[in-house]
Amino acid sequence: MSLPSHAGTIVIGGGIIGCSTAYHLARDHKADVILIEQNKLTSGSTWHAAGLVGQLRSSASITQVLKYSVELYKNLAKETGLETGWKMTGCLRLACNEDRWIEYKRLATTAQSFGMEMHLLSPYEVKAMWPLMEVSDLVGASFLATDGQASPSDITQSLAKGARMHGAKLFEGVRVEGFDIDKGRVTAVRTNHGRIACEKVVNCGGQWARQLGALAGVSVPLQPVKHQYIITEKVTGLSTDIATIRDPDRRTYFKEEVGGLVMGGYEPDPISWTLDDVPSDFEFQLFEDDWDHFEQHMTQALARVPALETTGIKKMINGPESFTPDGNFILGAAPELANYYVGAGFNAFGIASGGGAGWVLAQWVASGEAPMDLWVVDIRRFSELHKDRNWVNERTLEAYGKHYTIGFPHEEYQSVRPRIVSPLYERLKGLNACFGSKLGWERPNWFAPKGVEPKDLYSMGRQNWFDAVGQEHKAVRERVGVFDQSSFAKYELKGADAAEALSWICANDVTRPAGRLTYTQMLNSRGGIECDLTVARLADDHFYIVTGTGFRTHDLAWIRDHIKPGLDARIEDVTEGWGTLSVMGPKSREVIAGVTQADMSNQAFPFGHVREIEIAGHRLRALRVTYVGELGWELHMPIGATGDVFDALMQAGAPQAIAPAGYRALEALRLEKGYRAWGSDITPNDNPFQAGLGWAVKLKSNIAFLGREACAKAAASPLPKKLAGFTTDDPSIVLLGRETILRNGRQVGYLTSGGYGYTVGKPIGFGYVRDGDGVDDAYLGQGTYELVVAKDVVKAQVHLEPLYDSANARVKS
Repeated sequence: MSLPSHAGTIVIGGGIIGCSTAYHLARDHKADVILIEQNKLTSGSTWHAAGLVGQLRSSASITQVLKYSVELYKNLAKETGLETGWKMTGCLRLACNEDRWIEYKRLATTAQSFGMEMHLLSPYEVKAMWPLMEVSDLVGASFLATDGQASPSDITQSLAKGARMHGAKLFEGVRVEGFDIDKGRVTAVRTNHGRIACEKVVNCGGQWARQLGALAGVSVPLQPVKHQYIITEKVTGLSTDIATIRDPDRRTYFKEEVGGLVMGGYEPDPISWTLDDVPSDFEFQLFEDDWDHFEQHMTQALARVPALETTGIKKMINGPESFTPDGNFILGAAPELANYYVGAGFNAFGIASGGGAGWVLAQWVASGEAPMDLWVVDIRRFSELHKDRNWVNERTLEAYGKHYTIGFPHEEYQSVRPRIVSPLYERLKGLNACFGSKLGWERPNWFAPKGVEPKDLYSMGRQNWFDAVGQEHKAVRERVGVFDQSSFAKYELKGADAAEALSWICANDVTRPAGRLTYTQMLNSRGGIECDLTVARLADDHFYIVTGTGFRTHDLAWIRDHIKPGLDARIEDVTEGWGTLSVMGPKSREVIAGVTQADMSNQAFPFGHVREIEIAGHRLRALRVTYVGELGWELHMPIGATGDVFDALMQAGAPQAIAPAGYRALEALRLEKGYRAWGSDITPNDNPFQAGLGWAVKLKSNIAFLGREACAKAAASPLPKKLAGFTTDDPSIVLLGRETILRNGRQVGYLTSGGYGYTVGKPIGFGYVRDGDGVDDAYLGQGTYELVVAKDVVKAQVHLEPLYDSANARVKS
């Protein structure tokens, strides 16, 4: 075998993801790309995948990715001459209880929001479509006509041929043995057939992606799990174009194949394969049949399709699939290296995702930026925690077991907890906190009243914590509340050129004097919002940066990647070094003044400033900022001081009836105030002007910054969409996000987030209103609005200003 000595991009892995990525790099970007596969194309998990292709996800961008897959599979054979086995059969999703039915009504609304048509069918209609099905236990079913099925191996071979046609070179039998790395970049891939120098590497290694990453010092948190399905003999009376079935209440799925059925499922007690490296020679191999473990699916399948009782079984497939700790796949630029990309961990959705994932990953590799909002699958959503193989294994098995469970709002994972706790964990537990988990941190979601168990009881309507959160909300609005936000991600940027470095990355002006705070976005080259955070300037050469818990790896990597070479600017993650208590409410000044000698008056300590103060014998960084719309401070203290400071605040605040508050109250408070949340209301798909944050962009200055050109264009052009607030007159409506927005009866967008405002006494949602001719405040104000909520159309009011204290008088008093 004669490998090239050099390639622009090396794709590792010859499954559907690797072949799709190579195809799109070659077709769309004319890249100098080679693909290397350690065995044969498709020989990992692609060849034994079931081949169901669904499209709808809760993310608009991921739905777009999956819709692209379908369009690609429809037309690929015309280009390559190799059939893909694509059949647009449509997919029935069965509902056997009311909670599931509400979930489907919400999914149908989401589909409408994303430009898809999902039908809700009666059991009678389901029986007419699928005569062999037992429907007596059904409430109904959803039907998405554009879903279907395909042949995984055929698609992959067609993509491989297409990649070659566009100039890519594919090599089988080439095993990666290591990487040459210099100054944070891969310079070459070492293989059993020699060394290949390169500019970029894309790890599409499937179940080997974790160990391929480890060879380069890159963490790829996935776990191979055994997944079983059967292929039956021909089923009498089964149509060859019958819809695929997902029967989640029975945890099973079906698709037609050569007149028979493929049937598998997702059990609550899955079996992982190995915590060690996957053998490199595991080629076209399966595990032994495990009929005892599969019996639970067989029992449910026989009840659903009684004809299976008299149908023979051709064979069982028991093979490994790569799953992740949160059930979403892994895509994007690794934070550890500047030119190493990953596409892996597809949770048995690899065939549905393959075409689109390769498309966006190729764009990411070619440009260095994600082409759209891909946060839910971005590899930078993980942290150091995810390097723990045992933790990843246990959490991944829980995620697998939830594959077909009802997606209740606000549901939390329960496995391997607690993992990371603040010094207040036991104190807050004693105050009846119900904890959630974010990137491994235990955080109080809400506090139960005395005598009430602090436990979430999930439902599709109002949940059991609703009233308790209302009391926390009331305490913050009327008195004072304390939030333990020690899980905030925190960085320090130091160096003679720190201001210059940060000024390029931030859209707002962070060059204010020491002692000032700046709320700012960090933008991509398209003007899309990549980060949303607070920057405190502690000294001319020292900045303290605070961002959300879940964005720790992402935001650190974004800043580090965009510090211009040669500058004296060093960034360090100091998250575990600092505890954070947010003291918020009209009585917050009284409480803090009672435990410190510092002057906390409005004149001495205005909004948007940072001061060093002392509480309980400890030096703190006090940041006067808020995410709840009240007078307040974030108090950042050495982590070991957190307990002392909390105790002092609670004691001093007793006369003001100080109350602990959790993240669900925080969400309700921020919705009333109109504060945006990154990842929902603002994303890389949205620029600050569309989000109503143009005031935080330094266009009037002469300071250069990343995304300036795109922002200048956006500011000078009609906006194709604009964020607005909405309320419903009916207080019982539950808004969650992705509800369809109707203006004058016409669909114009969907909600990006939703909840309840206890002070205003109404459900609140935010969402972008779209119009190709441009959207401004006049356009927004002239419409009559409705929201589609779980398929019901409800009247809504639009709001262009915050529902609470639009003048900011309470924040700045």
